[in-house]
Amino acid sequence: MMNLLSILLDAAPATTGGNASGGLVSFLPIIAIVVIFYFFMIRPQQKKQKDIRKAREAMKPGDKVVTAGGIFGRVKEISEHYMVLEIAEGVRIRIDKGSVFASAEDAK
Repeated sequence: MMNLLSILLDAAPATTGGNASGGLVSFLPIIAIVVIFYFFMIRPQQKKQKDIRKAREAMKPGDKVVTAGGIFGRVKEISEHYMVLEIAEGVRIRIDKGSVFASAEDAK
């Protein structure tokens, strides 16, 4: 057994003092995975959030919207942090501005 071990150790190449690119090559698959995650998951999600934020900023009184809870309504008043929706004739609710995701025209 010791004889087999000594043969394998003698046959193994010496790596002392040598190859600096060997460390980089071992990290190459991890770097590739990070790049793939960025282009296929992170970047599209950031673009979607940016589009939602632009749509919220463009809303004005009279627009039809859908909330995150599925409530359809018409914007009556917009504040910095909330908006007032009319969901039926004379029925108004105040909701957080961040809970509005789409206009009703886009949801059809």
